[in-house]
Amino acid sequence: MTRRIEISGPYFEDLHLGQRFDDAPSVTLTSGHAALHEAFFADRLRLPLDATLSEAVTGRAAQLANPSLVCNVAIGQTTTPSQRVRGNLFYRGLVLQRPVFLGDTLRTTTTVVGLAQNKPKPGRPSTGMVALEMLVKNQDGDTVLHFWRCPMLPCRDPAYSSSHADTFEAIPATLAMETLTDAVPKGWRLDLFRSRVPGEHFAEIEEGTTYVVEGRDTVTSAPELVRLTLNQAMTHTDATTSAYKKRLVYGGHTISMGASQISRALPNLVTILAWRSCDHTGPVFEGDLLRTEVTVTGKESLASTGGLAAGLVELHAKVFAERGDQAPEVGKDISVLDWRLVGLMA
Repeated sequence: MTRRIEISGPYFEDLHLGQRFDDAPSVTLTSGHAALHEAFFADRLRLPLDATLSEAVTGRAAQLANPSLVCNVAIGQTTTPSQRVRGNLFYRGLVLQRPVFLGDTLRTTTTVVGLAQNKPKPGRPSTGMVALEMLVKNQDGDTVLHFWRCPMLPCRDPAYSSSHADTFEAIPATLAMETLTDAVPKGWRLDLFRSRVPGEHFAEIEEGTTYVVEGRDTVTSAPELVRLTLNQAMTHTDATTSAYKKRLVYGGHTISMGASQISRALPNLVTILAWRSCDHTGPVFEGDLLRTEVTVTGKESLASTGGLAAGLVELHAKVFAERGDQAPEVGKDISVLDWRLVGLMA
């Protein structure tokens, strides 16, 4: 007897609290991942680019993986329950609890921790928001990344109505300073970073400064990043599944482009440690021109570094898109990302 099995993702009403997804393949990060990711974004963080400096600072022969690459691979591993996503609304509480190096293997478990059906709108099919909690571990079983995100999914029945009305209170609204300082890599020679790299370092960065990056980047290779990171969200590769009738650029692509532009504004950022919050304020499409403004909103010195001037920098990045002649927003600078992140500087 011939069997036919359709492979597809769940609708909103197929999910329930406590449901776990851990079926995504584990991924070993390689120099191939790093090279492609760099080709997509031209991120200027020094340690993932300079093997000699990376070994001197971290004490590891293997090169540090770019934190944006780590996050994109981890997010890709979480997309089994969100294959039908209409858009990812936000990320919360993302902390890189330990550094990841090329050669490390990442495995992710995703758990449904909240469900909230959206208020019905006339003429629109029913949708719901799903709070997902992600835990990413390496080959040794060590937790390297922990975060939450919120995709919006369609309902199978366009008229579906449920009592799901979770407030997502399980998602932390803030990150404690202790959590952030615990994420600072132990044993890194930040003094060597400072002595070998010219330019402004932690002591010279002034709170309240806003950096406006003039050089914009055109969004290209959006589906390629999706495929590289095993992201299964159909809206990023199949325009017919998109609410916009054209491919929606994966949110991590926008975030990574913002991170790249931040690395131009703050070329001596050692690494990104955490995302306090990350909200997608508008959709992004292939061909959009993106620009970033980033403000230093706070500084916290690290006592563990002794007399060395090193610490955490609180950053608020805003990313804007211009669409040229291909959208009704001709000539407008559209807000597409509001991102609060924490970086390490020496």
